[in-house]
Amino acid sequence: MAEDRPKPPSGRPEILFPLFAGLEVLDGIGPKTAKNYSGLHVETPKDLLLTLPIGGIDRVKKNSIREAELPGTVTVEVVIGPHRKPASRSRPYRVQVTDAETSFDLVFFHARGDYIERILPTGSTRIVSGKIELFDGTAQMVHPDHIVTPDEAKSIPDYEPIYPLTAGVTQKGIQKAVASALPRAPYLGEWIDLELLKSKKWPAWPDALHEVHHPKDASTLAPSHLARERLAYDELLAHQLTLGLARASVRKSRGVATIGDGRLRRKVLSALPYQPTGAQERAINEIAEDMGQPIRMNRLLQGDVGAGKTLVALMALLVAVEAGGQGVLMAPTSILAAQHLESLQPLAESAGVVIEILTGRDKGAERRAKLKALKDGAIQILVGTHAVFQEDVSFADLRLAIVDEQHRFGVRQRVALGQKGAAADVLVMTATPIPRTLSLATYGDMDISVLDEKPPGRKPISTALVGANRLDEVVDHMRKAIAEGKQAYWVCPLVGESEAVEMVAAEERFKVLRAAFGEGQVGLVHGQLPPAEKDAAMADFAAGRTRVLVATTVIEVGVNVPNATIMVIEQAENFGLAQLHQLRGRVGRGDAASTCLLLYHGPLGETAKRRLQILRETEDGFRIAEEDLAIRGAGDLIGTAQSGLPRFRIADLEGQTALMQLAQRDARALLEREPDLMGPRGQSARVLLWLMEQEKAIRLMSVG
Repeated sequence: MAEDRPKPPSGRPEILFPLFAGLEVLDGIGPKTAKNYSGLHVETPKDLLLTLPIGGIDRVKKNSIREAELPGTVTVEVVIGPHRKPASRSRPYRVQVTDAETSFDLVFFHARGDYIERILPTGSTRIVSGKIELFDGTAQMVHPDHIVTPDEAKSIPDYEPIYPLTAGVTQKGIQKAVASALPRAPYLGEWIDLELLKSKKWPAWPDALHEVHHPKDASTLAPSHLARERLAYDELLAHQLTLGLARASVRKSRGVATIGDGRLRRKVLSALPYQPTGAQERAINEIAEDMGQPIRMNRLLQGDVGAGKTLVALMALLVAVEAGGQGVLMAPTSILAAQHLESLQPLAESAGVVIEILTGRDKGAERRAKLKALKDGAIQILVGTHAVFQEDVSFADLRLAIVDEQHRFGVRQRVALGQKGAAADVLVMTATPIPRTLSLATYGDMDISVLDEKPPGRKPISTALVGANRLDEVVDHMRKAIAEGKQAYWVCPLVGESEAVEMVAAEERFKVLRAAFGEGQVGLVHGQLPPAEKDAAMADFAAGRTRVLVATTVIEVGVNVPNATIMVIEQAENFGLAQLHQLRGRVGRGDAASTCLLLYHGPLGETAKRRLQILRETEDGFRIAEEDLAIRGAGDLIGTAQSGLPRFRIADLEGQTALMQLAQRDARALLEREPDLMGPRGQSARVLLWLMEQEKAIRLMSVG
């Protein structure tokens, strides 16, 4: 008889209900205040408990304010002296008090005298805590934070936690709410490997929460503090379990073994004027090996600017064609799609492979003809944009879907593309080198191939910082280069979120440069142009009909004009490092020496200076990405909204790389032992997934 396996729980475990109640169950929070907490992304007691103090105030009692550095916060026992009532409402109410060594004033503005007389009767003893400062040579404490009787002294903590606030939420309010939320966090079993827990000396989950909300001193606020580190690890482990389950689910989904015989790849390689780099060969082999497996490939190809991803992509597409199937390569813009076609077409045709492009611009009979050829299998490789997602686009036998510049696409679109083929392999490409931590956080469900070598013959690009006051010199430098037959890009300032404002900046610069270089010499591209005009301007520049292309960051990714040797970036201090690196990578693609001029408005802030200096020092995209992460933080780096980057409340992606790697190893080991998470530790891990609201991960698991 088959052993009866326990059925996994289908909903949130009951033990977690108190943590997922409405905030109104907590002391001091009514319906109105509960709404205010949404400014802190807090909707439940659990959210509040994972919102940790960001600072603290030392309130250890002193004998006298003379022991404190002024101005500063101090807690002392005082005897209440005379009250000095104000002559008018606009004057402060003062109460003289005396500690063990000296006298000072407690000061209240807009105070009700009867209330102050009641809480501070003359001759009584009180403990007061607040900020002491000197005013006209007299020490005073304005609106003390705490006033208690000696019997209530224990109610003032030695070290008081300070929480992040938002409109309508006060320190006293949040402290009171946290105190009533803590008893709602029971022991939930242990989801961390017990050996790891012991070796790290981490406390149990409820104990860790108690410690972080009752900090003893400033050291308790550091990310390396054991209780904080444990809570950060919980978040990272839940995230890595989710990625691991997503990965397992993709691997479970039946794939088709796509095995090519190499004949088309050999033809293309013999038509190449150069040898692929070692990194390209390695990536080509990893992808072909994945495609040959009966499970679906889910691989990320990341390469630095100009590392030769296009060749790797073509080789992968040819494996699909050799096996009798089709491949699709999808780019985020029609400019990029057209350019991919341009670079792939000669090579594909040298192998006798039919390659075609499909974008939103294909209309009527031409579009119908392409769709028919695709459905019949006459088109072997399709290059396209989002248009490939439309329902009427179907393939005879789609084996491989390649997505270029993944950070421009959502994960959902990645999945939708894979569904176009019953079991198509998926390869995602990005030209933005991703720091190790971020690739673990964002692409932990994928296998990764890295192109970290440049093809031979690539000349280094000399990068210079130029003050905006030297604009005329820059124009003269360009004039000489143009006279020698060279071409140049001029990228206009990044003005913020407004494409319209950037368009104005680009149009103004276009007029100035057209006056300098003559009619017909300068082209203009920005996001607000009609697509046909944008394409025409790009085509004129690529063909050399215009010598200068004025553009917004539309040209950041993938544009390839080998004759362009100058890149001018205006107000470079406003751009992110990765973006500057991408823009610079548009030049240096031919045989001639290239220059990138970073125009800036001084004086530069520390961050901007550091950013521009790094760019001047190195062309290594991976080093630049690590520096960018250090400067800007993870959320800004990819733009949290579209990156799929998780929102961690406690874990710090920049500072806790090692912890993230540990969580990935631990999660993978656990899932290998318990793929359905139904063993003793697995059941606790399920509770963790519910706790961290990773219900999607739980749905990915095989049930029972």
